[in-house]
Amino acid sequence: MNCNRVVCFDLEMCCWNENGVGTTGEIIEIGLAEIALDQGKIVKRAQYYVQPEQDEVSLFCAELTGITPRKLEKQGRPLAQVIQSVIKNFGSTNKVYMAWGRDDLILQQECQQKGIASPIHEFINLATLYRIQHRMKERRIGHRTAQEAAGIPWEGRQHSGYVDAYNLAKLALTML
Repeated sequence: MNCNRVVCFDLEMCCWNENGVGTTGEIIEIGLAEIALDQGKIVKRAQYYVQPEQDEVSLFCAELTGITPRKLEKQGRPLAQVIQSVIKNFGSTNKVYMAWGRDDLILQQECQQKGIASPIHEFINLATLYRIQHRMKERRIGHRTAQEAAGIPWEGRQHSGYVDAYNLAKLALTML
């Protein structure tokens, strides 16, 4: 296990807002940012669009994420191909993966449903680590709120997997 390398990742999924209640479906984007702890910097970034097999991108989802059906049609690939790219470009069994929340479970569940081996073998929930480090009693704090409270400016459009993974990596570097 290479504990000097941590791969921060963020998922965007098909989503709907019906009667004020949000629901989610299949993964449509995986954003990744790898940090080298021994160098104290972000060393690699990537963004992969995933073609959903059963869900469609709603107008609400397109407005929230910036991901349109046309973008997925042109740039999206099946999840199995995307996972192979993640493994090839970021490794899996020798890296620690990190997300804000339990994106690992979402990815594992969708991979299992589609008969794909999950690329994640070691995982850290940075939100839980943040709450422990700050001795918070609240069960939830948003990634952007935590980052700005740490004095780290947010960069880019929120709800973009690519942007969110990059911002997560910046926060992780200060925490680790």
